[in-house]
Amino acid sequence: MNQAPKHGELAPTQAQPPTFTQSEFRHALGQFATGVTVVTACNPDGGWVGLTVSSFNSVSLAPPIVLWSLALKSSSMSVLRACSYYAINVLSAEQTHLANQFATKNIDRFEGVAWSAGHHGVPLIEGAVAIFECFNRSRHEEGDHVIFVGEVERCNHLQAANPLLYHGGQFYTNTIHSNP
Repeated sequence: MNQAPKHGELAPTQAQPPTFTQSEFRHALGQFATGVTVVTACNPDGGWVGLTVSSFNSVSLAPPIVLWSLALKSSSMSVLRACSYYAINVLSAEQTHLANQFATKNIDRFEGVAWSAGHHGVPLIEGAVAIFECFNRSRHEEGDHVIFVGEVERCNHLQAANPLLYHGGQFYTNTIHSNP
């Protein structure tokens, strides 16, 4: 078992090798329930890109900053690294089909999707429980992902809407409300 360095000892400069497999790590991460988002942006040629993302988190209230991450091997990586703006659309419990559609490869992900153009032309999905229009503030490569940090310029949300949740490899659409 690793312990804190004793007085006068130097702290380690890197992590120890994992004691678990990649599969075990993925299953452990799956025990953390998350919301489901679709990140949308514009291609330089005027087309759109969109993908399902569950790695979304708030960072700061002042200024308003959020983050999300994307695998380096993603086919959308070049567009999202280069774009100035993107939107994070938090899906509602009724939008499971959109989570699946925007996670499917080699299809027109926007086919049949109701959306409107945001302030910078970025697609905003109708019926999303919350939408964050972000300036692509910074990107940080870590491991096999890029962490995107967005400064939120505009946001809105629906009152009393149920979010789509993801836990243990499954979507959940019924939520129980309780006060802390």
